[in-house]
Amino acid sequence: MKRIALKCAVVAGLAACAMSGISSAFAQQTIRVGWTIPAEESKYWMMKRPAEFPDIGKDYKIEWVQFQGTAPMTQALAAGALDCATQSPLALAQGAVNGNLQAYIVAQHVSEKPGSFSVYWAVKDDSPIKTIADLKGKTLSINTLGSGIYGPLAILLRQNGVDPEKDIKLVEIGFSLSEDALRSGRVDAAVMNQPFAARMEAKGGTRKLFSLSQQQPDIVHILDACRKDFVDKNPELAKHYVRDLTLGMKKALANRDETLKVVNEVMKAPIPVLETYLLKSNDFARDPGAAPNFPAIQKMLDTYTEAGLLPKKVDVAQFKGPIVAPLQ
Repeated sequence: MKRIALKCAVVAGLAACAMSGISSAFAQQTIRVGWTIPAEESKYWMMKRPAEFPDIGKDYKIEWVQFQGTAPMTQALAAGALDCATQSPLALAQGAVNGNLQAYIVAQHVSEKPGSFSVYWAVKDDSPIKTIADLKGKTLSINTLGSGIYGPLAILLRQNGVDPEKDIKLVEIGFSLSEDALRSGRVDAAVMNQPFAARMEAKGGTRKLFSLSQQQPDIVHILDACRKDFVDKNPELAKHYVRDLTLGMKKALANRDETLKVVNEVMKAPIPVLETYLLKSNDFARDPGAAPNFPAIQKMLDTYTEAGLLPKKVDVAQFKGPIVAPLQ
């Protein structure tokens, strides 16, 4: 969902590891996994509560590598510096089209569904903007120019008579700063994501204008993907990993109190803040078995092609492999 430049030292170190030590990593049954913040509760459980996963540290090991967004992880996967990583559907598809990345989608972290939280644009309570059509000539924030949420946004604008390239101004502002940009008047409409939406709503003075669910009700935000060559050469290692992703999702949903503690340890966000939304009806949706929603992902890929974010149609079938959650 965010495309922030990865520090050169990290990329160089990972690439060197990939080129010189990949065979020894496999021999040690170690899997190199990229992760980011937020909304990867199954991974957070695996990182912070490894004793809850009998295979970790016994049958295989995980080398966790933190990134600041999905696009850098796509690059690391394509370079062979990671075995598996969190991905957005757009980043994965762009990696396949532009970087010849061959990968399998093995699990899903969060998505949207009717009744769940949906990424939305907010305006001030006293704003004259009442409909999407009223955004013509206005300034909107977006987390990253060209990010995965741009496709649905562009289509919604066009459907309401607003040209996303000519009729509005998009300003790149991180989710955490979006509320301030709106309240200070820097933007007329601000994109909101959790936990920042819950914080803003608690203060009052703003209202939701429209959400991505109006374009597609089952948007998939982040999933987990592994390089095809890694899975094909190491099926048992891949099964260990996907089995634990499945178990991690189960534990996260079954024990909310402990999940709040786990997420607090990872994100450093206060538990009272997490309590307002995490795993509640105003949070994203999570499949109990971490199963990828391939039909929804295909819809998104088609949306990205229509919006010009992908140069050609991408078939989700190329990302379907032999190992996928839920796996017991």
